[in-house]
Amino acid sequence: MTSNLLGDPIDRVDGPLKVTGAAAYPSDITYPGLVHAALAQSTIAPVTFRAMVPVWRIANWHRAASPVTQPITKFGGQPTWLGRPQWPLSASRGTPMRFVCQIVLQPELFGDGPVRLAYVFVTHGEHGRDAEEFDPDVVLPDGGENAVVVQPGAFTGPTASSTSGPTLYHEDGSPAEYTVDLVRGEDPEPMVSEAYLGLPADERDRYFRTVDHDKIGGTALPLDQHDLPAPGSWRLLLRLATNWTPFHLNLGAAPVVLAFLSTDAREGRLLVEDS
Repeated sequence: MTSNLLGDPIDRVDGPLKVTGAAAYPSDITYPGLVHAALAQSTIAPVTFRAMVPVWRIANWHRAASPVTQPITKFGGQPTWLGRPQWPLSASRGTPMRFVCQIVLQPELFGDGPVRLAYVFVTHGEHGRDAEEFDPDVVLPDGGENAVVVQPGAFTGPTASSTSGPTLYHEDGSPAEYTVDLVRGEDPEPMVSEAYLGLPADERDRYFRTVDHDKIGGTALPLDQHDLPAPGSWRLLLRLATNWTPFHLNLGAAPVVLAFLSTDAREGRLLVEDS
């Protein structure tokens, strides 16, 4: 009877070799200079940033059509004082600093209670003279050329009782006043400089991109200890890259404004990082 092989049992040629253990496998074959590759898993666990710090990212700027007098977060114009006016004076010149913004202290960040505002000021020249009148001490948290005033509360530096004074302007010198759209989010927990620099490069880049936004609250990039305000516990109030704002503010070549409040929200400090 002729077989067509379909459905018929066929002997495996290598069957006896495998059964007796005489079969050769790839791992049994060697050649001169042969090398082997092996898979290795990373011994460093992936870094997970716990998002725990509330933040309000600045999403949009809206130029005010008329003076904003409500106690809301805004940039430029004139302050909406909650108490007696406390306009900070430059330590070196004795002249009024320039008003930058007022920020509502969010209860989620700074505790429940009546409305509180933080007012940010810097020493800054008039339009057309801001470069020649630039004061390098404006970048220092304790240089006397910037100020964060909290109301209700008392500011300890020199002040004038003026309700209005120098404010923001545009590149053409026209007055500037803006409200903002704020988007609630979360930042990762703060990290000391040594820990940040010790992260793998991709994780360090991810941390940087997560916190590198203009915002109210949230987390600042790790700072060198000598850059921080005088000893104390501080919480980020404002992060603002002033080269990308709709108004003109000359604070250096590539400045980033960082304003801080004490944990009890009674006093503030400001510094400028300039790369």
